[in-house]
Amino acid sequence: MLALEEIKETREKLGGQVDTTPVHRWHSPVVAERLGAGTDVFMKLELFQRTGTFKPRGALSNMLHLGPSDLGRGICAASAGNHAISAAYAAKELGSSAKIVMIKSANAFRIERCLHYGAEIEMAENAHVAFERVAQIEQEESRLLVHPFEGHHTALGTATVGLELCMQVTDLDAVIVPIGGGGLCAGVATAVKLMQPDCLVYGVGPEGADTMHRSFAAGSPQPIDRVNTIADSLGAPYAAPYTFELCRDHVDELVMIDDDAMRRAMGLLFHELKLAVEPAGAAATAALWGPLRMRLQGKRVGVIVCGTNIDAASFSAMINPATIR
Repeated sequence: MLALEEIKETREKLGGQVDTTPVHRWHSPVVAERLGAGTDVFMKLELFQRTGTFKPRGALSNMLHLGPSDLGRGICAASAGNHAISAAYAAKELGSSAKIVMIKSANAFRIERCLHYGAEIEMAENAHVAFERVAQIEQEESRLLVHPFEGHHTALGTATVGLELCMQVTDLDAVIVPIGGGGLCAGVATAVKLMQPDCLVYGVGPEGADTMHRSFAAGSPQPIDRVNTIADSLGAPYAAPYTFELCRDHVDELVMIDDDAMRRAMGLLFHELKLAVEPAGAAATAALWGPLRMRLQGKRVGVIVCGTNIDAASFSAMINPATIR
């Protein structure tokens, strides 16, 4: 269990190394037509965070608890891209070094951003191999592993997203959060339930990476055989105990969306708000426009727009077949 005071203290420790991202109230004839005139949609724009996603909050939260000798040994991480960039950023900010294992299918833009922050990179065949390799690096080089979605300090970092949202918008009826391994959702859901306990929290995952859905159904953390979705940022190969328990305790419901729904949501966000987001960044919008639309009509809804690390060519290719309806 995370305590509200501890979440507030974490936000203070993060200081100016992360930004308090804005909330945009989405006024639009399309919103009124599709969701109902009485529906208020509040977009928490974590795409404007340092490194382009919410991820620095968790990475820095972990590393700020390391002593000088630990920081001197450096950190390691496994990631499809966003956590890699953020871990590299956090290491540079704190005067440490980063060795990152990235998946060979990682977008070239993300690899470049990771190198920009001075990280050493290895490539792995897939997510399972990446996590196996980073465990070897942790043992062989005595580096500190900064996990992309598991652990107390990771959840404290991501909880600061929920803290900010609940301070920026009062009396929310629901908050929609993308979910892969659950690091973001665990923190946001906990903070929301502590600050606005009557607010419902929905976790949204892709059909091709249903890690948390399987885990909820089984009642324990579960792995998946492979990731098969355009939302690689949500492609966790397994769920982990601490994050799973926080999600199970504080998330009211999980919903699933397919890749086409994310493509349509990407097109919608660009058409309506001029936001160019990666697929994971459109997941919560896709859920609001799809499986949650009828249930949340007339409600005050918070939507987490979690990231935007995508290059122009990839973005254009994904939204070309998409429509805004």
